[in-house]
Amino acid sequence: MSDSVKYLLGEQDIPKSWYNINADLPVPLAPVLHPGTKQPIGPDDLAVIFPRAVIEQEMSAEREIEIPEPVREVYRQWRPSPLFRARRLEQALGTPAKIYYKYEGVSPAGSHKPNTAIPQAFYNKQEGVKRITTETGAGQWGSSLALAGAFFGLEIVVFMVRVSYEQKPYRRAFMETFGAQCIASPSDRTQSGRAILAEHPDSTGSLGIAISEAVEMAAQRDDTKYALGSVLNHVLLHQTVTGLEAMRQMEMAGDYPDLVIGCTGGGSNFAGLAFPFLGRQLREGGDTQFIAVEPSACPTLTKGLFAYDFGDTAHLTPLVKMYTLGSGFVPPGFHAGGLRYHGMAPQISHLAKLGHIAPRAYNQLECFAAGVQFAKAEGIIPAPEANHAVRGAIHEAEKCRESGEAKTILFNLCGHGHFDMQAYTDYLAGKLRDLTYDESEVAMALAGLPSVS
Repeated sequence: MSDSVKYLLGEQDIPKSWYNINADLPVPLAPVLHPGTKQPIGPDDLAVIFPRAVIEQEMSAEREIEIPEPVREVYRQWRPSPLFRARRLEQALGTPAKIYYKYEGVSPAGSHKPNTAIPQAFYNKQEGVKRITTETGAGQWGSSLALAGAFFGLEIVVFMVRVSYEQKPYRRAFMETFGAQCIASPSDRTQSGRAILAEHPDSTGSLGIAISEAVEMAAQRDDTKYALGSVLNHVLLHQTVTGLEAMRQMEMAGDYPDLVIGCTGGGSNFAGLAFPFLGRQLREGGDTQFIAVEPSACPTLTKGLFAYDFGDTAHLTPLVKMYTLGSGFVPPGFHAGGLRYHGMAPQISHLAKLGHIAPRAYNQLECFAAGVQFAKAEGIIPAPEANHAVRGAIHEAEKCRESGEAKTILFNLCGHGHFDMQAYTDYLAGKLRDLTYDESEVAMALAGLPSVS
């Protein structure tokens, strides 16, 4: 059989609880520290920027956290998302491997990001918040929060990394269609943005800078909170609906993954698919390999240091222990804007340090080549970020072809590339090139890591 196979669940199969991997960690996470005192923070320290329910989830060690019914009601618009067996891709590769992908591009925003945007908007609305500020790289997160803001009647302000703001005008239009305000970052709207522009007037921006601007604006008004689209525990928690559904669908297929693969920028979509499987392995044992794929031009897990660092450039956020390239690092402007972050989710960093997650880095051109190969076989054009997971899956399938091993590969196709066609146009015209980061800039950024005993 050469056609791809789709495994579908019904609305009744939408998970009723998110999975919290903190309950199964073999070693607890390092504490989050106050940026001023360098002492462990408490809930009150976060109340300026997050609603209480989100803070409780961030600090929770409960294995299951109930999904509110109003959130599940919105999820029903696109969840459960389909799981495909990529038989046409398998045939094209001539591999004995079985390749499955969970497709999150069916959401209204075209990616996995609404899985956390919807609950974050819900919890803010519950607490009486009127306005939410945030940052976005490629625009997937900003689009999703704009959507959630429209559903729950919230004003949304998005600071979009300037290089992506210029590369992806349709993402900006998407946000504005749903009523959000989209601002190129660094901007003149905040003190942190003005400081960057004074020193670097032509700055292409970074997620670290955009976070600083969004946090600064949120802290100035009592009716405003901040929302983050990746990195923190509660965000990764919300994304586990993906992996929980995938576990059910793999049972339907009568199969189980030897390899689970996802792209990583801040880590939320990789964690969303991988954590339910990894949690089971931590509890019951197993030999599934978990591969986190990142861009070679921003190699946080493969080249960064595991240390305490700020999540933003202006040092307004708490200190978390994670793999980092330094909060002052500004990565080059490759097209996978959602993967241009200097740090990595503390939970993923922690599990990678313990050896439970294997990081891998690929260059931009080979990822686009994989995306085109996948599109021709499966009929879906992936987002540039998702191309990294596609490349990882194809690489593993090619290794199976060489070794003759019939492994089962599962990866997260976290979004479609319909707003990224200029990137594909440039790739097909031979205008894209592999970008490299400046090692001296990384060294300088890492030299500025905070001193923590």
